[in-house]
Amino acid sequence: MASILLAGGGTAGHVNPLLATAAELRSRDHVVAALGTAEGLEQDLVPRAGVPLHTVPKVPMPRRPSGDLLRLPRNLRAAVAAASAAIEDSKADAVVGFGGYVSTPAYLAARKAKVPIVVHEANARPGIANELGSRLTRHVAVTFPGTKLRGAVVTGLPLRPEIGELADVLADPTAGPEARAAARAVAGWSADAPVLLVTGGSLGAASVNAAVVDAVPRLVAGGVHVWHLTGLGKDEDARRVHSLLPPDQAGRYRVEEYSHDMATALAAAGAVICRAGAATVCEVTALGLPALYVPLPHGNGEQADNARPAAAAGAAVIVDDADLDPVAIERGVEHMLLDPEVAEFMRGATEAIAIRDGAARVADMIETAIGAGPREGDA
Repeated sequence: MASILLAGGGTAGHVNPLLATAAELRSRDHVVAALGTAEGLEQDLVPRAGVPLHTVPKVPMPRRPSGDLLRLPRNLRAAVAAASAAIEDSKADAVVGFGGYVSTPAYLAARKAKVPIVVHEANARPGIANELGSRLTRHVAVTFPGTKLRGAVVTGLPLRPEIGELADVLADPTAGPEARAAARAVAGWSADAPVLLVTGGSLGAASVNAAVVDAVPRLVAGGVHVWHLTGLGKDEDARRVHSLLPPDQAGRYRVEEYSHDMATALAAAGAVICRAGAATVCEVTALGLPALYVPLPHGNGEQADNARPAAAAGAAVIVDDADLDPVAIERGVEHMLLDPEVAEFMRGATEAIAIRDGAARVADMIETAIGAGPREGDA
């Protein structure tokens, strides 16, 4: 039994893999604690999962000259000191970083304490913290092939337990069809209904919503059933279109701002239109779903990079945000849902690239790092 400190926070993209890894480590009788900030999602989600949370000050890494740059050395020293205290308090045998503000001081404190370091990078394009971390250890896990970190090993993403369990069910030749039929029944649809799930995450994606709303009348007229998660406060246009549909077609369009049961929505789906965050791509692929990815047009282009392996394998198509319109959606649905041969090929392609045991692979790496010790395992 070992004690392991998991560092990550700020966004669901860092917190969810951390919690999935924590669950796997606990199932192996290890003791886990987390390192985060007092402001990010982790301050709520980590304690709720029963994992002790140690906090460090948030230290943004300025990309241009500013007052933050001048304050960086002092702020970083304070964060490293807090991370060092967490390592000592938790008696950590290893420190595992998932990127973000928290990981940089965690890596520096672990190096100072001569504690083995493990790095996990969720995105195809690594962040600054994990670029640093990869220089301090030989134990580097990545989600996607081609991620440019030294010594990287592809482990996939540690999936949330409920998604991992659903993926196993849907992959079962007997249980899978039963689960899909039960999920579609929740919406009042038949077991063989062609179901398109549209989601832009909890905040929604305005451009995706607009294109889908314009495409819905033709989709439902053609027999497609659309489960549209618009995002909080972004359902007005969708509900307006729903009210204008003929009565015999309106039942094929289900509009919700947000789902508290994403497992059911995903189980009902035959294909998905969504953004291309790392977790989204990995979960959709693990569930065997063909996808039309619309990468977020802002940032450093990492979402497009996340989606490229699935597209290259034939499991998905990528449509630039600027090119998304009803015609692109109808064309995608025609292939993913209504053409049996293409749909079957895309589902088969997900099997070739899906990694459903990412949490177990990362846990194996952590155990190896602890066995190796700082002299063998770290640079």
